[in-house]
Amino acid sequence: MPVAPRALFRLRRCGLAVGVTALCLMLPARAAPAPFEDTMAQRTLACTACHGAQGRAAPDGYYPRIAGKPAGYLYNQLLNFRNGHRTYQLMTQMVEPLSDSYLREIAEYFAALELPYPAHSSVPVSVQELQRGEQLVRHGDTALRIPACEQCHGVALTGMQPSIPGLLGLPRDYLKSQLGAWSSGQRHAHAPDCMATIAQRLSAADAGAVTGWLASRPLPAVTKPAARLTAPLPLECGSAFDASSAAPAGGNRP
Repeated sequence: MPVAPRALFRLRRCGLAVGVTALCLMLPARAAPAPFEDTMAQRTLACTACHGAQGRAAPDGYYPRIAGKPAGYLYNQLLNFRNGHRTYQLMTQMVEPLSDSYLREIAEYFAALELPYPAHSSVPVSVQELQRGEQLVRHGDTALRIPACEQCHGVALTGMQPSIPGLLGLPRDYLKSQLGAWSSGQRHAHAPDCMATIAQRLSAADAGAVTGWLASRPLPAVTKPAARLTAPLPLECGSAFDASSAAPAGGNRP
């Protein structure tokens, strides 16, 4: 017996409803959005998107490790990007609206992270480069008026509190790029800019030797920055300020 048009419409609508219900049951449940925590870890996700999870460094070597660096050093760099002493548009745009106190809070958050470094990997460096690099790092070159790296960055080369960074655990290309930026005037620090002075005294070969030797060295068992300098710095350095004193030039937002 033929089905009435109205009954046929009802059957079709019922079948469609059953089909949609079955399809919904087959689909996985949609995950609930992560709760808003308002923690520094959550606020700094914009930082770790480039610098790696928890600031451990990006795998490409371009974005360096920021976890565990001295708070004064990190604070200096945030000020430098905000005030134009360092030029990278993405960083400048991120920190430009932020106050000095909030930049310091970010710096102190990352400085307090104690995270293991990845396993050390070998770096292709010639014997001659290694010998020259070790000479410059450990003893400097008095004829060229280049102080030893360890005079400022510590004998262990893990940095000095409150504002001198470590030099180990960084890719060679990153180290070379920063020396090049200081030498060419693309990177600046608080005056007197001791790193610019040193970089401009280094030849390209010597810069390659220093960075090759540093990148080839494994990290020591203790990677924390040394507590304090044990001797006067060989050069005046505006970035080596005491974090308990007034902020360096450029930090002027409440």
